[in-house]
Amino acid sequence: MDKRIVQAFYGLGKGKTSAAVGQALREAGDGQHITMIQFLKGKATDEFKILERLEPDVQVFRFDQLEASYCDLSLQEREKEKQNILNGFHFAKKVIETGESDIIIMDELLGLLDLDIVDKKDVIELLEYPGDYRKLFITGNTLEEALVPYIDIICELTLTKDKA
Repeated sequence: MDKRIVQAFYGLGKGKTSAAVGQALREAGDGQHITMIQFLKGKATDEFKILERLEPDVQVFRFDQLEASYCDLSLQEREKEKQNILNGFHFAKKVIETGESDIIIMDELLGLLDLDIVDKKDVIELLEYPGDYRKLFITGNTLEEALVPYIDIICELTLTKDKA
């Protein structure tokens, strides 16, 4: 592939995952294969169930085994779930390494840093990992300054008003 692009969607606003999925679907129109790996959202989330209709061009993976999101779990449940999440992180490396996807979404990758599930150096290593993909989209609430040099496009989403 030519130049790989890493794009981050972060901030306390809503719509980070939707923005990443939207960008990826634009690419899918050109026959690109998309892999989405979601972290921390729990097994029960159905927010992008519609993407199942686009298989095999779009594949969504969740490694969480418990229904609730990670932040809603007890400390004991978090310890159990942490290994599943780390399995997902290692799977993401394999997806990059094998070149099986043109577009990769790592939803809540930045949240893994916020919750000390992975180290900053692990994320930097992942962002630098040699692989054959066109675009990598990452999301989360906060973006550590140390990651900025490894990201080509950074979009901050800010919540201005929420009547919900």
